[in-house]
Order: sequence, then structure tokens, then C-alpha cells
Amino acid sequence: MLQAVIANRWLMLAVALVTGALIAYVVARTPKPETPIDVAVPAQLSAAATQGAEIFAANCQKCHGPNAAGSNQGPPLVHRVYEPNHHADISFERAVEFGVKAHHWRFGDMPPVSGVSKDQISLVVQYVRELQRANGIQ
Repeated sequence: MLQAVIANRWLMLAVALVTGALIAYVVARTPKPETPIDVAVPAQLSAAATQGAEIFAANCQKCHGPNAAGSNQGPPLVHRVYEPNHHADISFERAVEFGVKAHHWRFGDMPPVSGVSKDQISLVVQYVRELQRANGIQ
């Protein structure tokens, strides 16, 4: 009986150590770009993206920085993490409407953004996508 208790304690210790090492590895591998990053802005944006830039400046820039380059409060959106095949356009809509738990970056959770309509979000997404394309993110 005593041997079983000791064996269980060693097993629990081993599991705790492996879990701790795994968590440390994941945290160390979490992207943390220097923000803001350099973002090339296209010489000309579409009409929709131009409107989106204005909406972005009023509602998103405080955290995501000018031209979606990131800041010390939020990640850059002109980053491969947000390329369309990883974060579809609806991801942006859901993030604005419901907020989002931190899962790629160490900036903390994003709260919902009130007062921005779905049509306005679509314009912001158009702006971000045009910035991404100008920076080689397809």
C-alpha cells in the first residue's frame, strides 16, 4: 500500500513537470512581434478601404496602432497570423461583436467594440486586407 502511494506521488510529480515544461514551451513560442511593425501602405486604397481606414482610426487604432501595425496594447493585424486562410473575414466581425480571448498574442483579451455596425466592420476588413496584400500577406 505504501509503495502504491509513493508510486502515485512520483507519477503526479512527473505529470506536473511535463505539463509545466509544455506550458513554458508554448509561452516561449507565442509570437510577440516588436510593435509597431513596419507596414507598407498602398499608394491608393479602394473606396471601401478608404472608408474602412477612417473607421479603423476611430475604433481600432488605439490598440492595433496606425495602419494596423500594432501597439503596446494590441497586435498588428498586418501579420501572417491574420492572413485570410487562418482568420477569415468573419473572424474580425466576431471579434468586434463578441470580443476574443487571447490565443495568439500576450496582449490580453480583446473586449467587444460597441457602436460599430457589420457594414462598417466589412469596410475595416477591406482596409486590413488591402494593407496585408501590400505587405505580401495573401
